[in-house]
Amino acid sequence: MTSFIQYTLQGLAAGGFYALAALGLAVIFGVMGVVNFSHGAMYMLGAVVSSLLLTELGITFWAAVLIVPLVMFAFGVLIERVFVRWLLHLDPLYNFLLTFGLTLVAVDLVKRQYGVSSLPYELPAGLDGTLSVGPLTLPTYHAFTAVFAVVTCLVVGLALTKTRIGMIVRAATEDSERSRALGINVSLWVTPVFGFGIALAGLAGVLAAPFRAITADMGTNFIIIIFAVVVIGGLGSILGAVVAGFLVGLVEAYGQAYFSAFAQIAIFVLMAAIILIRPAGLFGKEQHA
Repeated sequence: MTSFIQYTLQGLAAGGFYALAALGLAVIFGVMGVVNFSHGAMYMLGAVVSSLLLTELGITFWAAVLIVPLVMFAFGVLIERVFVRWLLHLDPLYNFLLTFGLTLVAVDLVKRQYGVSSLPYELPAGLDGTLSVGPLTLPTYHAFTAVFAVVTCLVVGLALTKTRIGMIVRAATEDSERSRALGINVSLWVTPVFGFGIALAGLAGVLAAPFRAITADMGTNFIIIIFAVVVIGGLGSILGAVVAGFLVGLVEAYGQAYFSAFAQIAIFVLMAAIILIRPAGLFGKEQHA
């Protein structure tokens, strides 16, 4: 039982990254209908920028948690204004191909500048030890990331449900066509929503930097898992993205603990099972003709 609880805590820590990034991806898809394949690259850039801030400017992890999401928000706004917005009226495949191309460019630029070796990043002061509660032992940083991700998702959820701007964005996310019919100018929120989604991916990258290898390819496998998370939760569902993120983190942790050879496969087996039972995902809305 002790081992099971330990793996559960580790899964919640990993699920925090997935929940944050999937939340951003779900909002972008819900409002814009854009399948943002560059989300993994934005996660990678968040980690890379964190490393550069520390090694080049001496900016600590705690400051990077605030600075990097703002930088990534501005970068997301730039991408949307320069590239994405011109393809919104076309088939969604065009923006998928665009964001796939942006991923290749971002990865190659990072490789060209910093090579394929991992960039350095130290565990932040105060979070480099372990926590012991009875027979349980967990790295302090893992516990921090799990709590931080939960709190961040709760704050975002409250902002989306308790503020006027949040309710507008949530309405546009859940049903953009009906929102337009009710007089909401969805187009006004497209740019900040895209930037917000990219900022969440960058924040996930900051949290990953201290204990995952910071390389140009770190987002490659990540984006595949994030797409699985969004499908499991339901395309465009904000609640589904968060719940599925932590669920996938748990499945991955249990898989690595009890059948390591099939840990990654277990995630996609779960996705296939949910799609068979509920094609719209756990919290997605069924589309009727």
